[in-house]
Amino acid sequence: MKKIYWKLVLIIGVIGLLIILIYPPFHRWARAHVNYQTAVEDHPLNCLSCHLYTQKTGLISKLINADYYSPFNLALSNDGKRLYVVAEESNTLLVVDTEKRKVTNKIKVGYRPHTVILDKDEKYGYVSNQWEDNIYVIDLGNNIVIDTLDTGNGPAGIALSSDGKFIYAVNSYTNDISVIDLSSGREWKRLAAGNNPTGIGMSPDGRRLLVTSRRANLVPYGDPVVCELTVIDEDTKMVIDRQDMNSAYMLENIAFTPDGELALIPLIRPKNLVPSIQVEKGFMMTNGMAVIEQKPDGRVIQLLLDEPNEYFADPFDVAITPDGKRAFVSHAGVNRISVIDMDSIRSFISHTPTEMLEYYSNHLGISSKYLVKRIVTGANPKGLVLSSDGRYLYVAEHLEDRIAVISTESLETVNTIDLGGPKRITVARQGRRILNNASGTFQTQYACYTCHPDAHEDGLVYNMASKDMGRNLANTQSLRDIGDTPPFKWNGKNQTIYKQDGMRFSTVLTRNEAFNYKDLDALVAYIVTGIPYPPNLLYNPTGELNAMQLRGKALFERTIDNHGNEIPEKQRCITCHPPPYFTNKNFEDVGSLLASDDSMLFDTPHLNNIYASPPYLHHGRALTLEEIWTVYAEEDTHGAVNDFTKIELNELIEYLKSIREPEYYINESKKNKVLQAKIKNH
Repeated sequence: MKKIYWKLVLIIGVIGLLIILIYPPFHRWARAHVNYQTAVEDHPLNCLSCHLYTQKTGLISKLINADYYSPFNLALSNDGKRLYVVAEESNTLLVVDTEKRKVTNKIKVGYRPHTVILDKDEKYGYVSNQWEDNIYVIDLGNNIVIDTLDTGNGPAGIALSSDGKFIYAVNSYTNDISVIDLSSGREWKRLAAGNNPTGIGMSPDGRRLLVTSRRANLVPYGDPVVCELTVIDEDTKMVIDRQDMNSAYMLENIAFTPDGELALIPLIRPKNLVPSIQVEKGFMMTNGMAVIEQKPDGRVIQLLLDEPNEYFADPFDVAITPDGKRAFVSHAGVNRISVIDMDSIRSFISHTPTEMLEYYSNHLGISSKYLVKRIVTGANPKGLVLSSDGRYLYVAEHLEDRIAVISTESLETVNTIDLGGPKRITVARQGRRILNNASGTFQTQYACYTCHPDAHEDGLVYNMASKDMGRNLANTQSLRDIGDTPPFKWNGKNQTIYKQDGMRFSTVLTRNEAFNYKDLDALVAYIVTGIPYPPNLLYNPTGELNAMQLRGKALFERTIDNHGNEIPEKQRCITCHPPPYFTNKNFEDVGSLLASDDSMLFDTPHLNNIYASPPYLHHGRALTLEEIWTVYAEEDTHGAVNDFTKIELNELIEYLKSIREPEYYINESKKNKVLQAKIKNH
């Protein structure tokens, strides 16, 4: 009977499909539907693009997607025989035999690992787990995790103290540095860092550490972008300096020359204060490095790695040969490694006055003075490590599941190490490659990732090209889990991601040909299915709200104000921001329009993990959540809050910071429905 049943189902399904394909009225409806979704009239009529590749759960999702390793950062044994690879997506540390070019061990580590380092004796390894708030201690002899060290929120870069007794963990989400005593396994002190710090490096003499930060300091729009470089004294383990990196952000990693004379940091120089139409003139994002003189009153020098007609987007890591002659910078956005002649750098900066160096920081032709070669890599090169003899450079090809082995003599890739990930490239994986690659923008100036690092947002406000230049400023919005929250853009004019990332993206941002339809399908599939939220470990790790957050939740959901008056429905927080996405997907006026804005309503933004997305409002002028109401909504235009006491406003803010990823609220709703059904049945 079962066989007959399934045969009937198959026959009916085939007949139904034929009717759909042949029946003219349905075909016309389908054509109109696709035209609406894509905002063009010639997109291939392919239902699979929307209704198959965008499945996030269930059997179909498991069949069409695959589990990749995504190598991110690396460490190498002194003898060069063992390579340790942080596999970001599989939450694994891979141990690679470099001679046999194969993975010999897989050590399960924490959630979203970031960095691996080895102690001097190579007895222990340390892996920071960015989404688990800890460091795993690994016995390298037995390849097992033997201890866990608690850190601040979002540990990224890590470094051992010069005597090996302490470990520094750069906490990217709490903007500080944990100093952990390895003898007790506990945090000894915590130091304040810049905004979203990730990288850390010890000077060769073991006297001080430099900590990089990715996001710019929060300032009103119009002030130049400034990132902080934090300087730590190793003896006292205290911050002794905070250096401004002017007009630069996305400072990921750092390396010192062996003599300690210079430090190099890859960076991006954004031009967010000029109209985005400047991309046509080759001047929207520039990519380069900071050269920091390590001497009293040493200069912070910025030099570009771009060329006049070709840009090298998203510089990530840097490595310097043991003889100090060459440096290598990975460009994740263009699949290249830049090879830099360090003697040319030394000569250039020593013979150039400081005021001229400031001029050269924007000079697109200056890289010809010190660039040796560009080496092609696989998709999205990230972490770099050099062998102790300086002969080989190992490159983590992040979206290739592969390690490239480059000869530093011939400057060619001489080998690759396959990490054993899936051989097929799924549609979503291809979409992730597209999001991380700058080939779709004019002169490869930037990728989607450039403004959306980690598929989030860069914290900057941009002067978007429009009919009246300089109007309608736009605060970058996160891409995390946005598939179910249309429409898109602050004014909600893009009804689908297809429109947002198709012709609109090409016309307003890239000034280049739009993505072809196959690539656009892939990009949409990735954005809809492949971008999770980090767990809210800082404000709500378990889902259990504390007393202050519960009071804030009551204020968020209240219907009666402090004077006993009923609050109009439109003025209730919960009306516009209901869970699980905390948006009603409607257009509202919250009184935030500026004189430079066109008259418009705004698409209600979602509030999931809102604590991680300052600044706020469409123009980004609210630098904190408090300023939304204390500065920019004095007349109760953004919900009824003016009857709040200061304590009540603090409670509301604490609740907002506790809001987690949508899946949590979806699962909670399902649990409540099951519980209610059980109670009803009893």
